[in-house]
Amino acid sequence: MDAQPDHTATDHTASDPAAIALDEMRWVLRRQQVLADGALAQLERHDWHVLIDPDANSIAVIVRHVAGNMRSRWTDFLTSDGEKEDRDRNGEFALRDDAPEDLRRAWDDAWRVTLAAVDALAPADLARIVTIRGEPHTVARAIARQIDHYGQHVGQIVLLAKHLRGAAWRTLSLPTPPRAAPRAAPHE
Repeated sequence: MDAQPDHTATDHTASDPAAIALDEMRWVLRRQQVLADGALAQLERHDWHVLIDPDANSIAVIVRHVAGNMRSRWTDFLTSDGEKEDRDRNGEFALRDDAPEDLRRAWDDAWRVTLAAVDALAPADLARIVTIRGEPHTVARAIARQIDHYGQHVGQIVLLAKHLRGAAWRTLSLPTPPRAAPRAAPHE
């Protein structure tokens, strides 16, 4: 299955690079959501809390963290600091036995907040200044920062889900082509 968000190229003129950039940022965010959702949909109930080593994060922890980050960053995005006072970032990493349904609800709500905030932006907003933890960023940089952050965690979710599902995994993009048998290492 090739997970792609709905995306039809918007007809922008070369004189509107900010509109093009904003549309591409929106597309990347939606692509990240589609990939993560495709991985999460394949999980069995017990997969959500598996730790592949003692210092690793489970998919449940990653989902809780990303949802908390999104809610904090994108609520009142243009008018308040991106690190909200009520966010418990450290608590997002606690090992808890949250039900997958509750995690999915928080995840889906966080994506709604995120995409609504980004969809509400106009191209001229990309040059505005917002703060994250008191540090000023252009809106363009704040979005790029979040795309980078979410991309790392979406990759973790996909890798963990693929590992946990093993042969039951359904690819989210082009399947890996058949590989030739590995060559034996030369003896010295």
